[in-house]
Amino acid sequence: MHTEEFKLNGEKLLAKVMELIHEGNIRKLIIKDKEGKVLMEIPITFGVVGALLAPQLAAIGAIAALVTEATLVVEKSE
Repeated sequence: MHTEEFKLNGEKLLAKVMELIHEGNIRKLIIKDKEGKVLMEIPITFGVVGALLAPQLAAIGAIAALVTEATLVVEKSE
């Protein structure tokens, strides 16, 4: 397992999350504010797609509207 970090402005956060989910090898997403405080942590289990992720995606959209800058930490399986 390895991690990647992306520094994004709020408006690009949801689009990047959707892109990463479609890649399919993600285990966990962590969203931090510009000070490094964890705002949201989402474990992604194999096979969880569509309607099951809708509440989390809505929450990410709300976070994106409130933050100007965020760090997205992605844990990927090998």
